[in-house]
Amino acid sequence: MKKIRHISAGFTLLEMMISMSIGMALLILAAGVLGETGKGYERLNGDLLAEREARVALDQLKIDLQSATFQADMRYERSASDWAQDRIGFFAFQSPDAQSETGHIGDLCAIHYYVRNLTFGGRSVRCLMRGFRESDETFQALKNGKVVDLFVPRDRDEPVAFGALAFEAVPETRDDKGKWQDWSPATGSPPDRIILRLTIARRDLSSKLAAPQDWDQTGGLLGNPADAADHPQLEFYETAMRFGHYEKF
Repeated sequence: MKKIRHISAGFTLLEMMISMSIGMALLILAAGVLGETGKGYERLNGDLLAEREARVALDQLKIDLQSATFQADMRYERSASDWAQDRIGFFAFQSPDAQSETGHIGDLCAIHYYVRNLTFGGRSVRCLMRGFRESDETFQALKNGKVVDLFVPRDRDEPVAFGALAFEAVPETRDDKGKWQDWSPATGSPPDRIILRLTIARRDLSSKLAAPQDWDQTGGLLGNPADAADHPQLEFYETAMRFGHYEKF
């Protein structure tokens, strides 16, 4: 009778250790690739969010400024800080749909834009705010000579852009030779256009600014205001918008 030989087709201990080492190395490499992909997606998503913030804010500004009407009590304040925090307040015609039933008695409303630090989860976030006063309150303020109260920041004002590091609003008018120059309320006439500059900190940078004073620093993480357009973590926008419906623009 012949003996049947059993041939072993398994792996030796050494072969298994080599295979496990190769597999572990591949897993580590794959995890690194996935990690970098995730970071890249997060950076891209943060960039898109910052761009969307800026565009939404500028679109809202455009709508408001194009419906603006000039009043002598128009509010305009230039900022003296390194990262500009200008304030602009004006009157604008708003449809009933933009107002509440109780606050609507006409179309003339008061709108103002300014920069304010808000706190979320214990962290400070600088925001571009929009204050909106309905026609009922606007007419009462005009009647009682308290227009200044229309342009005082309130808790109910809404942020239109988060991470708004700087905001500039520069009214301009044309002289007799057609050259642009700074507008002054003393002229008694409306500005022809508003130059708007908005600087938004991307999410990755914004997350590193925890306290209000962090948003005021120059150099370091934020760089210098003059170089905002070239900063890799900042979105910088500049545009000119018509003030009201005037033909000189």
